Amino acid sequence: MSRRVPGLRVPLALLLGVTLTAPLALPTPASAAGPFTVTALTFTVQAGGRTCTIDADLYRPADVNRDRPAPAVLATNGFGGSKVDGQTDAVGKAFAQRGYVSLVYSGLGFGESGCLISLDDPAIDGAAASQLIDFLGGKRSADDGTNADFVTLDSAGDPRVGMVGGSYGGAIQLATAAVDHRVDALVPMITWNDLAYSLDPNNAVGAGRVPGAFKWQWTNGFYLIGEGQPLLQPSLDPSRINSLPCRHFVPKACDTIHTLNSGRYPADRTAELLAYAHSVSPKSYQSRIEAPTLLVQGQADSLFNLNEATATYKALTARGTTTKMIWQSWGHSGGTTAPASGEFNLAEGNLETSYVGRRILAWFDRYLRKRGDVSTGPAFAYFRDWINDPTSTYATADRLPALSQKLYLSGDAKLVDNSRKVVRGSRTYTNRLVPTSHSEHSLARLIGLPDPAPYDTEGTYLGWTSEPLSRTIDVVGAPRATLKVISPKAERTQNSGDAADKLVLFAKLYDIAPDGTKTLAHRLVAPVRVPDVTKSFTVTLPGIVHRYEKGHRLQFVIAASDDAYFGNRGIKPVTVASAPGETGVLELPVAGG
Repeated sequence: MSRRVPGLRVPLALLLGVTLTAPLALPTPASAAGPFTVTALTFTVQAGGRTCTIDADLYRPADVNRDRPAPAVLATNGFGGSKVDGQTDAVGKAFAQRGYVSLVYSGLGFGESGCLISLDDPAIDGAAASQLIDFLGGKRSADDGTNADFVTLDSAGDPRVGMVGGSYGGAIQLATAAVDHRVDALVPMITWNDLAYSLDPNNAVGAGRVPGAFKWQWTNGFYLIGEGQPLLQPSLDPSRINSLPCRHFVPKACDTIHTLNSGRYPADRTAELLAYAHSVSPKSYQSRIEAPTLLVQGQADSLFNLNEATATYKALTARGTTTKMIWQSWGHSGGTTAPASGEFNLAEGNLETSYVGRRILAWFDRYLRKRGDVSTGPAFAYFRDWINDPTSTYATADRLPALSQKLYLSGDAKLVDNSRKVVRGSRTYTNRLVPTSHSEHSLARLIGLPDPAPYDTEGTYLGWTSEPLSRTIDVVGAPRATLKVISPKAERTQNSGDAADKLVLFAKLYDIAPDGTKTLAHRLVAPVRVPDVTKSFTVTLPGIVHRYEKGHRLQFVIAASDDAYFGNRGIKPVTVASAPGETGVLELPVAGG
């Protein structure tokens, strides 16, 4: 029997204008099927130049056989989990109950599967998953001789198969579909588009090869989980053990982690870091993905924020791949999964009674069961936490909202709605050698410990505050700010040959209530390593879905630091000057224009 391996206890991880529809109609999926059997299997695979064994469970509906085949669902765990982590095995159970053959496996380097952790590399993890698709298509047997002659085939060796899962189990779907076009449908949840952006984000538009601010808390949390595998599996397969300095990661992943932790970005190491991070990211291979893809991303997610799914959505749509996107409540940083909220929680089995669950079932009905009469829903949908009725928490649109409202950074610290209201003035902040702003303690939130409210220390940030709003506005998407700063010390060091000497700042948008209470939506910030401090630059903030009520004020802030990230090297005072016709601009994507 396989031992239960604890994984990260977050769901499945460890996932122009707006035209609203009212009421919100949900597609009607097929009903649940019934009983099933579970068979433990192993598969010997070739992956990354190594031979190793994959540990899997095959879930087979009782009424499925050679004469009555069914489509298949393939799934694997989030980072640190396994096939029996309470989330991944729920996939097998849920879809077997609904008439699908399910093959659920422990990803490479996790549970009782062999090989090193390779960050969902399509050439390694994707190739391994493709060999499991061979099994579902009847092209190979399991190690014990078991054959899957009860899966629906599109042609010889080509099974009707979809994939579903979150986080690490989301990116593997895109990696697999890029190397194996037999995959018929994908549902990647709360996963990444560009691992360089995820772990070392630079929200400056067009920053190119300028790295960002290292997201040290999240990254090192996962690194420790990977290196701590002997504590979870006392007798590791030899194929899972590497030479120092990293025992359980492929060498390039190890080098990337150590470069990030060094706090240095010399040109040669930076180029290697970015090249490797891109190679294991959908950003580099999404042009090869053909399978219809339903992207589900979490609003409460500072690890893989909404911008990640948006980038994948735009790229797949542009290449002609059938793609739709849902922004749900929960992600790596929390959110609601209570069935009473109407949100999807696979562990609770509420597929038919949640909006996202029904969309997933409809997606598979359409592309795996080939039910042409099933609607797969709108192009875009998003959860609204200010709606109390669980049957109408989702709004829908035929496209993402455009940047439709401009606000201007005035020299008197006001955020004004007309450029003619800007007054001349300048203000300065100075960073300290220790962080002075806080958005979240990622690791504390990961394991459910209390986390102080976000704050900024006087003298280490600048803020621009609007007048009380005359009407309620819903911001849906990623705000954008265009800025120009003055920092002579940063200017003198920015061409040192080490990108770590460039100026770092953190942009964010607060909601200030009439009583002075400040809210940072889902604690999200935009780290920026300014490409050239002598020029203006544009910052794309993380996407949000947030209602700013009438009477509330917006406050745009740039801060010198954030304790969840590596920041500036050395003291670099920053001045922001404003004048009529020459000032910073904040643009908001407001639902309804």
